[in-house]
Amino acid sequence: MSATRASVLVGGEEVTTGFAPVLNPARISEVVGEFALGGAGEIDLAARAAASAFPGWAALSPAERAAYLVKAADALEAEVPELAALLTREVGKVLHESYGDAGGAPRLLRYFAGLAEDIAAAEEPAELPWPGRAVTRHVPMGPVGVIAPWNTPVFLAFMSIGPALMAGNPVIVKPPEEAPLALSRAVAVLADALPSGVVGRVPGLGPDAGAALSEHPAVRRLMFTGSVATGSRVLASAAPTIKNVTLELGGNDPALVLHDAVIDETMLRELVAGVFGLSGQICYNVKRIYVHRSRLAEFTDGFTELVSRIRVGEGSDPRATIGPVTTRAQYHRVLALRDATAAAGAKVTVVGEQLDPFGWNEGYFILPSVVTDIAPDAPLVTEEQFGPIVPILPFDDEEEAVRLANSTDYGLAASVWSADTDRAWALARRLEAGTAFVNVHRVGASPMSVPFGGIKHSGIGRTHGLTSVLECMEQQAVVTYDDPSLLPGTDHWNTLLRAAEGADDHA
Repeated sequence: MSATRASVLVGGEEVTTGFAPVLNPARISEVVGEFALGGAGEIDLAARAAASAFPGWAALSPAERAAYLVKAADALEAEVPELAALLTREVGKVLHESYGDAGGAPRLLRYFAGLAEDIAAAEEPAELPWPGRAVTRHVPMGPVGVIAPWNTPVFLAFMSIGPALMAGNPVIVKPPEEAPLALSRAVAVLADALPSGVVGRVPGLGPDAGAALSEHPAVRRLMFTGSVATGSRVLASAAPTIKNVTLELGGNDPALVLHDAVIDETMLRELVAGVFGLSGQICYNVKRIYVHRSRLAEFTDGFTELVSRIRVGEGSDPRATIGPVTTRAQYHRVLALRDATAAAGAKVTVVGEQLDPFGWNEGYFILPSVVTDIAPDAPLVTEEQFGPIVPILPFDDEEEAVRLANSTDYGLAASVWSADTDRAWALARRLEAGTAFVNVHRVGASPMSVPFGGIKHSGIGRTHGLTSVLECMEQQAVVTYDDPSLLPGTDHWNTLLRAAEGADDHA
């Protein structure tokens, strides 16, 4: 298939549909490619194919499934340069970010394939109060729907695809309509390496393909990455068919800089990367920074100076630090939030360099902003901005810092920065977040071996590691007793049955 056309793929065959364009966020007049407008009919075809493929795929041992994933990883490795270039054009991210995104597909497949022995060993004996035998085991559950986000489409999709496949489940992938091309190509390579029907792909609009995938009765688990609002709709759509659901949703992640933090260029670089990576469009980017009042001026000056070195331009430009934001809606939302924040009296410092001032208005480019003198209940503080703008606020003691950090409905990640790691560790354990970092908080800091996910409105379930594979399996107990007459209730039933037998004799 063409890398610039994302079609419906069912059972290894392309399905004819209508198409819509994919635009380059750095040059919105440029059409990068097109994606299929799949809907309920195409989802039904893919779900039926997945259901047909399920028994054969589930019957394979974890080691046999792992061999298929390694084969697919080898094929995907050769595609990484093309996928990265395509990601830069459709998402807008700079090339080194695109290589991390595209290169994640083969790395993740190999990682999850490496868990084969752990998956096979997941059957465990259980204790019984009477003589007998009991085990708990994990078994494949059925077709899994994967709804991928537009910010890191390949990596985050394969974060769900890998465990679902290793668990013995076929997958149906719904790429994001904003950036469907690279992921669609990666899924096609994966599908070619696996048995027919094990991997399906249905591009389309969220209200059409996404909703149909969420509702389809043959789909037994949904794995969604995206906004809280859309995740809530996915959860509601899945409810009538009692699906298992994994939701990795938005975050409003705080960073707490304590009074004893080492504020040097190394620390500031870590936080700048944690805030402005992918132009601020990462679920667990730092979204709010709280600094002890005694260090506020020092931190703000150093942080702002470092942010001023950021160069904003086309992702293909090797000079660019960050690219444009990805979507028209996000572009206008971030600018409106910035303007409203300034109008409310906060100090908004816009810094950074435009690499191509003459082409600035041709794309969704936004210079980074550092915001101070802002109210703790301002929308920029309480909501997820998902763009290159960050507020810095003071706190006076650790109790206040914890209260402020925990004051939103989000709970994806958080971080504590201190020279005293024991103090930071203790404080991190009090934060309402699925992941609490100490002296780090950026892409790459969440290892695959450690479960990742949110609490509160930031999600349900976990990705990463063996945990994510087992979440894609049903747990079954198998129980037998040497002498069932020892079980509670035996005397009761014996009495009733003897009474019934006597009544029959008198009849």
